Amino acid sequence: MRGTARIWHTSPGVVRRWVRRWQENPDTDFSDRSRRPKHCPRQTPEPVAAMVLDLWGKTEYGRRRLALEMQARGVPLSEGTIRHILRRAGNKRVKRPRKIVYPAAWAWEQGEPFALIQTDTKDVRDKGSLGTALVRHLDLKHLPRYQWTACDGVTRIRFLAYSHHLNSTHGIAFMLLVLLWLRAHGIETPVSFQTDWGQEFGGDDARKVIRLSRQFLEPLEGHLTRYPMGRKGYNGRVERSHRTDDEELYRPILLTLEDSEQYLKMATRWLLFYNLRRRHTGVGMDGRTPFQGLSASRCCRLSCWTISAPTSC
Repeated sequence: MRGTARIWHTSPGVVRRWVRRWQENPDTDFSDRSRRPKHCPRQTPEPVAAMVLDLWGKTEYGRRRLALEMQARGVPLSEGTIRHILRRAGNKRVKRPRKIVYPAAWAWEQGEPFALIQTDTKDVRDKGSLGTALVRHLDLKHLPRYQWTACDGVTRIRFLAYSHHLNSTHGIAFMLLVLLWLRAHGIETPVSFQTDWGQEFGGDDARKVIRLSRQFLEPLEGHLTRYPMGRKGYNGRVERSHRTDDEELYRPILLTLEDSEQYLKMATRWLLFYNLRRRHTGVGMDGRTPFQGLSASRCCRLSCWTISAPTSC
């Protein structure tokens, strides 16, 4: 037994089982057989299982609603029991596939500037990032709470705006400001604004997203696109830029700002520094500033370019 098991790279117990089967019937095959127990005292009775299957066939309810219906009929069953009954009968609930609103795109797949603009909002009033003192100062001075950010996936050039409220009207207004600014400076590339599933960009209502895109952006050759829910890596460059805002703008300077006018002036200086002077070491940047990366792309007439100030929505 042991020598045969060694040759076939198996255990002696398996060899004994094969030999016993062959002794009982020389014409038997050696395929795996069912290991189902011959007696199962806790199995749901067949009439009850038939009742569950009949109810499922008429209603196609999920196991939770089936459990409630069975309880109402005087036959209490758990959700797990109903699941096992449906699985044994081969009746699996077919989930409706989530409708893909738009295919997501990675920044490193883009070869042309402004073809993909990662768009997001930042709640400046984040106690975990700024601490209690800065958040209290923001509230006392009534400074704008929300930062709207659009970051080009290729060059990292950013556009900023600020508002006191967060809603879809501000979201559409911000994307239109960016799109109109690009068109005014000779950029004719179709622009895709890739956002998360926030309500300010249409939420999880696919029809609303399509309607907003067609009504406001498509006349200017823009689109509103989404990345898969929970996959922030698709918008990694704009997400990373928000961390830079905390480290280099809000933490060092916010306590010195006394009103919204100073706030926006400082944001303007920060935006100019970020686009024109701050060097980046990310993929494809090689220590260049965003504006140098745009200059290297040669996608537009740089002589007509200016860097606009942030806008207060």
